[in-house]
Amino acid sequence: MKPKIILAAMILSGSTQLWAAPAPVSEAASSQSSIEKRLASLESMMQSRNFLQAELQQQLNLLQDEVSQIRGVTEEQSYKLEKVLQRQRELYQEIENRVSQAYSQPAAVPATDYAQPNDSQAYSSDLSENEAYERAVALIMKDKRYDQAIPEFQTFLNTYPESVYASNAHYWLGQLLTIKNDGVKAVDHFRVVVNEYPNSNKRPDAMLKLGTLLKEQGLTGESLKILNELVTQYPSTTAAKLATDRLSN
Repeated sequence: MKPKIILAAMILSGSTQLWAAPAPVSEAASSQSSIEKRLASLESMMQSRNFLQAELQQQLNLLQDEVSQIRGVTEEQSYKLEKVLQRQRELYQEIENRVSQAYSQPAAVPATDYAQPNDSQAYSSDLSENEAYERAVALIMKDKRYDQAIPEFQTFLNTYPESVYASNAHYWLGQLLTIKNDGVKAVDHFRVVVNEYPNSNKRPDAMLKLGTLLKEQGLTGESLKILNELVTQYPSTTAAKLATDRLSN
């Protein structure tokens, strides 16, 4: 009996080993499947990231193109603006030269100097006041009688001291007296425009003339003060550009 029992035990033991052997193959298959899923997930993530990078690069390229276009437009506008300012400076200098040469080489005074003192007050309500002012200006604009224009403007200021044209009249007297090389009296009239008529459209030009005359008279400190105030208060005007040039020199 014992040999049979031992044989049966051996058979059962072998049977158990036969059923247990396949277990490692199943676990390996499961592990391989898990790795494949992870690899697939990583590939998907890489593809998504590459797609996003490509899209971001495309947007960046578009933004760079737009910035380049804007920079080009800005540079073009800056160039055109500088050309306009340069032309204004040249015209202003030409006007100064023509007025300064009025006695030696009479020339027509530019129509821009005939402008009224304030945009909001183009004309006086007093007809005789208008006529008196226009008559004084006509001596310069039409007749080129500069010597006669000086007493005409002086009479106008005595008759209409509160006129809306008063700042223009003082400015014209300053210009005419400068031509006659009477810089001291010219300074007085330009001072009036600068100090008493803050809203006059002649004020920037009067400041430039005043600063220039003061420098010629040796009053350098006051001249620099006036010209610097002109640049600060009226930075976009042609007078300020000319003042900047003179300050730099």
